[in-house]
Amino acid sequence: MHRFKPLNDFIFGKTFGEKGDEEQLLSLLNAILAKTKHKKLVKIEIVEQRILTAEIVGDKTSILDIRAVAEDGTRINIEVQLRDYGNMDRRSLFYWSREFTGGLAKGEDYSLLSNVIAINIVNFEAVAIDDFHSVFHLWEDTHRDCLLTDALEIHFIDMKKFNALPDKDIKNNSLHRWLTFFDQNISDDTLKELMNMDTAIYKANEKMEFLANDKEVLRLYHLREMAQFDYNSGIKKAKDERSIEIARNAKRMNMPVDDIMKLTGLSRQQIEEIKV
Repeated sequence: MHRFKPLNDFIFGKTFGEKGDEEQLLSLLNAILAKTKHKKLVKIEIVEQRILTAEIVGDKTSILDIRAVAEDGTRINIEVQLRDYGNMDRRSLFYWSREFTGGLAKGEDYSLLSNVIAINIVNFEAVAIDDFHSVFHLWEDTHRDCLLTDALEIHFIDMKKFNALPDKDIKNNSLHRWLTFFDQNISDDTLKELMNMDTAIYKANEKMEFLANDKEVLRLYHLREMAQFDYNSGIKKAKDERSIEIARNAKRMNMPVDDIMKLTGLSRQQIEEIKV
C-alpha cells in the first residue's frame, strides 16, 4: 500500500507516543537534543494520551501531541504542525506553560517544578533563520552567557529547510536520518539504508506497517488528512472571497485592472467578471 505520511500527527502519535514505542521515541529525542549537548537520555516514560475518537481526530483544531517524562523528571512535549495556523511562537509557549505548571500540585514548592522541553516539528518557516533546527532558552539580553533558568527549552525543526539541504549526512547524523525517514516520498532504497543503519528507525517503520493493516487506524488517518484539507480549503475560500471584495471596491474606484491584479492576485478575466 501507499506509505503513510509519517508526519500526519495522528500517525506520528501512534508510532512514537504509545506504550511500547519507547525505543524509537528515545532515539528521536536523543537525535534532537544532541544539538544542545544534553546528557543522553537512557530511559523515558511515555504519558499516554486520551483515547482518540473520530470526533477528536476529525476536529482540525485538536492538538495530537506526544508527552513523555525523562528519568530526571524533565517533561518533554512534541507537536507536529505541518500547516501554519499563525502565532506558532505563542502557541508553543502556551503548551510549554501548560506542561510546566501541570507538573505542580496545589500548595507544592516551586522547586518541585520540572524542566520542560517543547519540540515543534513544522513544515513552514516558524523562525526566520537559515538553520532548519533552532533552540530557544531564557538568556540575559546583554550578557548572552547568563542563563536565567534551564526550565524552558523550545525547539523548532523546519522540514522545508531540512528537505532543501543539498547534502544530508545520514551516515553520521542521527537527526538527518530521522528527518529523512519522515519524508513520505522517500525511495525504497533510502528507506532500506536507513533501517539497516538504525534499529530504532527499523522499529518505527515496522510499527507504521503494522498500523497500515488496521482498518480503524486507516479510517482515522484519512479522517485526519481530510480535516486538514478542509481547514486549508476553508482558508483559501475566505482569502478568495476577501480578494473578490477588494477587487469589487477597487473597480468602483475606477482603479486600473493591472493594479487590481497586483493588489489581489486575481486574473484579468476574474476581475472583469466581477459585477460592481
